[in-house]
Amino acid sequence: MANSFSKEEIVAFDQVLEGFDDALVLSRTVGKYNVGSTTLERANDTIWRPMPYIVRSNDGTDATGQFKESTQLTVPARLGYQKNVALLMSATELRDAIQEQRLGQAAMHRLSSDINVALMNVAANYGTLFVKRSSAASGFDDLAECEAMFNEQGIPAGERFAALATRHYNSMASNLAASTRSFGNNKSDKAYEKAYVGTVASFETYKLDYANSKTAAAGGGSLTINTLAAGANYYTPKATSVATTGEASNVDNRFQTVTVSSTTNVAAGDAFTIAGVVPVHHITKNPVTGQLKTFRVISVDSSTTMTISPPIISAQGATEAEYQYQNCSVTGSSTAAIVFLNTVTGAINPFWHREAVELMFGRYSIPRDAGVAVMNTTTDQGVEVVMQKSYDINTMKTKYRWDIFFGATMMQPEMCGLMMFSQT
Repeated sequence: MANSFSKEEIVAFDQVLEGFDDALVLSRTVGKYNVGSTTLERANDTIWRPMPYIVRSNDGTDATGQFKESTQLTVPARLGYQKNVALLMSATELRDAIQEQRLGQAAMHRLSSDINVALMNVAANYGTLFVKRSSAASGFDDLAECEAMFNEQGIPAGERFAALATRHYNSMASNLAASTRSFGNNKSDKAYEKAYVGTVASFETYKLDYANSKTAAAGGGSLTINTLAAGANYYTPKATSVATTGEASNVDNRFQTVTVSSTTNVAAGDAFTIAGVVPVHHITKNPVTGQLKTFRVISVDSSTTMTISPPIISAQGATEAEYQYQNCSVTGSSTAAIVFLNTVTGAINPFWHREAVELMFGRYSIPRDAGVAVMNTTTDQGVEVVMQKSYDINTMKTKYRWDIFFGATMMQPEMCGLMMFSQT
């Protein structure tokens, strides 16, 4: 073979991989799914993943007339990220072996950051639960509001996570380390010494050094939507749709197109409520009193239509699928007011349940006899990392590249949200 790895390079590859697994902090907080490479190639790197079933219960011993078909909803998961680091070293640079190892470490740091950023982008862009805080981050009360929203809507307990922008995270740590609190206990000492928050209000917290931001909504305060049944802005979940040709295909039930009075200055990512639309507990279907359901704008499609998430599943169509997956209760109005929640530009602080986001890893099939040295291995978390090397006799330079292949999918937008501070 024209190119091969030395023992030193193999050892260095193994060493930097250990650090790579450690740097994948956020991937430990989401679900993971692996599927055969052949299956994905034949499916154009997209596979439909099932969402959790929700079913109804009945009263009494007589179940006559109560046997209903269940609607299985699915979500398209795609291997959409192909990330690589490509570097070049000259024959003189290779005289210092430590430089080669440092480049490998830098490559792993970059690729682990790519995975973490992809997960945060999915959470920030598609999470639909919005917690608006009028003041700066202060501590327990902030995350307690997120917990209340989760509990009221039936999000499973345990495996809850929150990622906070550095300044917001440190403000929470300041609350724990305040002089009015006694020291000598592990919580306050860590908060003071390391700006460490840990678990608060059932959420395991993480500090972000690359938090996303969201601009203030500019859609104005006069936008309305017709929430009457006749307005047809409610959504009926369905597993498949049938084209005019008779071909059936899966349906992505995370989104809905609605008609509103105007979409002028409305932007993707804006969070809003609708007057008279309140959330319900996903299992019991009990309305959450005193609260309004929060939604996100996914895209603006025309002057009067936009795609939102989650869909308005209010059971106004009285179908079994609506009763099963109902997520809100509606007091109908032909001019229900839309109120935007992101009123001040600021950092996005996502919070989620593990099942909300899923990470899927792909694999490359690279020939071993094409004159390029190839090494690959799979980390403990399931990430396959490929390292390749080739030498150019004309320039006396060696090419190195490191590759990963993965997808990040929002499986359930109503199990993920974002919190923004100082929103007036």
